[in-house]
Amino acid sequence: MAEKTFTTTELAEFDGRNGHPAYVAVKGVVYDVSNVPQWKDGKHHGNLAGRDLTSVMPRSIHLESVLEGIPVVGKLVGPRIKSIQVK
Repeated sequence: MAEKTFTTTELAEFDGRNGHPAYVAVKGVVYDVSNVPQWKDGKHHGNLAGRDLTSVMPRSIHLESVLEGIPVVGKLVGPRIKSIQVK
């Protein structure tokens, strides 16, 4: 089976709200954070599911080690858009 690919527009549909799964992308890899308690309702420390969080990771206290063990669901393809944090 071919690996699933996501554009930023497709990734945005996986925002963790209204019964949708919560996916995030980091360095072109898309992760399913739906079952991570900290991502309840598609939000975690001002970050939103359905986004490319590559630009946010250098500011994270966890860095990329937090992604270990989280299911990979595909790859992000096409132009990237800058992630937006909410307060």
